[in-house]
Amino acid sequence: MSKPLTKTQLVAALSDEMGSDKKTAGEALDAITSVITKEVANGGAVTLPGVGKIYCRERPERMVRNPATGEQIKKDADKVVKMTIAKALKDSVNG
Repeated sequence: MSKPLTKTQLVAALSDEMGSDKKTAGEALDAITSVITKEVANGGAVTLPGVGKIYCRERPERMVRNPATGEQIKKDADKVVKMTIAKALKDSVNG
C-alpha cells in the first residue's frame, strides 16, 4: 500500500490535471474544502460525483467502557462525519 498524497502532492497533481499553475489549483482545493466543511458543519451533505457523499450523523447518548479500568461511563450525544463511497469508485478500484 502506498502512502497517501500530501496536500502539496495533491495540488501538484491537480495543477497538472487542470493545466494550470499550482497557485490556482491550491486555491481551488481550499475553496472545495471550505464549501464541504461549511455544508457538513451545518448538518447538510455534499456529494462529490464519482467519489462519494460526505455527511454528518448524530450519535445518541450511550454507555461506553474505559478500557484501562473497565468502568462504564455515560458518553454524551455527539456528531460524527461519515462518507459513503460511490459505486463508480468502488468498481474502478476492484477492477
